[in-house]
Amino acid sequence: MPAIDEAAYGEYVAARRRALLRTAYLLTGDWHAAEDLVQETLTKLYVSWRRVLRRDDLDGYARKTMLHAYIDSTRRPWRREHAVDVVPDGGGSGDPADGSDPRARHRLLTALAAVPAGQRAVLVLRFWEDLSVEQVAGLLGCSAGTVKSQSARGLDKLRDLLGTNEFALVEEG
Repeated sequence: MPAIDEAAYGEYVAARRRALLRTAYLLTGDWHAAEDLVQETLTKLYVSWRRVLRRDDLDGYARKTMLHAYIDSTRRPWRREHAVDVVPDGGGSGDPADGSDPRARHRLLTALAAVPAGQRAVLVLRFWEDLSVEQVAGLLGCSAGTVKSQSARGLDKLRDLLGTNEFALVEEG
């Protein structure tokens, strides 16, 4: 079995780990779970590196691997989410809402954590990763219509949790 290109893998990890961690945090709502999810993703990427390196879209492959790992983790009873009163601050710089009002950030992240996992995955990919409906559908292995309906339901849930006025402020920010 030929060895993988360790240097290329190391460069990719150094360049993309932070972005993967932010996405993982938005999916999980927990920095420790996000670290675990990124580690699992990077491990799977390492195992497939020779094959993956030939692909045009390494980031897409990594995202898809992360989403599958995340969805798998939500199906395991011992890894299910537990509601918390306070969302832990992850240390600032990796937080997607840096520079905003900390209370608004807390409310937004708490509300996002209350959105069902599938809808949260769609919202994170659509609005944080800024992917198109078609790209999200491809990553999640579903139709564009499913992405649109899950996005609408997730946004409705956020509106319900945040209230219409605060949701409008989040949309503007």
